[in-house]
Amino acid sequence: MPDQLTSADRAAGALWGLFLGDALAMPVHWYYDRQALFNDYGEVRDLMAPLPRHSGSILHRSHYEPLNEDADILHDQAQYWGQRDVHYHQHLQAGENTLNLQLAQLLLDQVDEQGVYSSDLFLQEMIAFLRNPDSHRDTYVEEWARGFFTRRAQGLSLSRCAVEEKHIGGLVGATALLIAYHAEPDTGRVLAHEHLQLTHRGTHMAKALEAVADILQPVLAGKDLVQSVDQARRKNGNRFLTFDFAGYARRDDLEVVGRVLSTACYVEEAVPAVFYLARKYAHQAEKALVTNTMAGGDNCHRGAILGALLGAQCGPEGWPLRWRQNLLYHPSLPLDAP
Repeated sequence: MPDQLTSADRAAGALWGLFLGDALAMPVHWYYDRQALFNDYGEVRDLMAPLPRHSGSILHRSHYEPLNEDADILHDQAQYWGQRDVHYHQHLQAGENTLNLQLAQLLLDQVDEQGVYSSDLFLQEMIAFLRNPDSHRDTYVEEWARGFFTRRAQGLSLSRCAVEEKHIGGLVGATALLIAYHAEPDTGRVLAHEHLQLTHRGTHMAKALEAVADILQPVLAGKDLVQSVDQARRKNGNRFLTFDFAGYARRDDLEVVGRVLSTACYVEEAVPAVFYLARKYAHQAEKALVTNTMAGGDNCHRGAILGALLGAQCGPEGWPLRWRQNLLYHPSLPLDAP
C-alpha cells in the first residue's frame, strides 16, 4: 500500500516510472495523428519496438550542420535527416529509452560512482557520450544538444553553451536529480536547477521545474499525489499550476490533452497536461501511462515526468511486472546518494 512505502521505495518507484513512461511511448513518439497512431500500433499497452516507417515524421524538416568535426553529434544517423517517413527512434529495441533518458542514465551513474552530483563532470561525460558514434542508436538529437554543440564550436565556455529552451524533455535530467536526492530535498532542488541551466537555460524552464518539484518532492516524502497537486496549485501563482485540473477531470482525456492542452513538446502546455493526468490517475499508474501514450505528440517526455510522479505514489511494485521485466535499463537509486 502507498502509505506503507518508505521514502526509498517511493524514489525507486519514481525512477522506474521516469524510464517506463518514455519507453512505453517511444514507438509512437510524435504522432500527432491519433488515428494513424492507432492504425499502426493499436492500443499501446506493452513495450514495443518502433516500425521502420513513421507516417507523421517531420524529421525531414530538421537540419544540423556541425561547424567542425568536434561538433558532429549525428554521426552515421545524419544520413536519415532530410528523408521523409523516417522514425525518430528507428533503431531502438522494445524497452529501450530515447536519448534524453539515456543521458539521465549517464547522470544517475555519475551520482552512483561519485556519491555526489558534479555539473563539471556531467558536462564532460555528456560531451564524450554525444561525440562517441557508438554510445547510442537514436536517430533524433534534440535542438538543445545541437545548439549546445554549435555554441561550443564557436568557442563559448561550457557554462554558456546552453540555449534558451522550452521543451519538456529538458526536465528529465533535473527530475532524476530530484529523485536521487529524495532524502535531501533542499539540496536536490538546488542541484536540479543548476543542472537544468547547463543544458536548458531560461526562466521559463526554471519555473516549469519548480512546479514539478513542488508536486514531486512532497509525494516522495509521503504525501498523496492528488493532495500534492491541489496544494501546489493553491499555494503559489506558478503559471504551470493554474490549470483547473480537478474541473477537467470529468472530460474525455483525449479532448483535454489534445484540444484544451496541446500535445506538443512546449512546457507551457505539456507540463499542465502531465499534472492533469497525474491527478486524475494518481492511483492507476498503468492506465495513466497508456492514456498519455495514446494521446500522441511528445508523449515520451510527458510520460517520463508523469511516470516519476506516479511512481513516487505507487512505488516500484505499482508498475506492471511485464513492463519492469522488459525495460532494457533497470533503474536503481544511486548507492551513495543521500
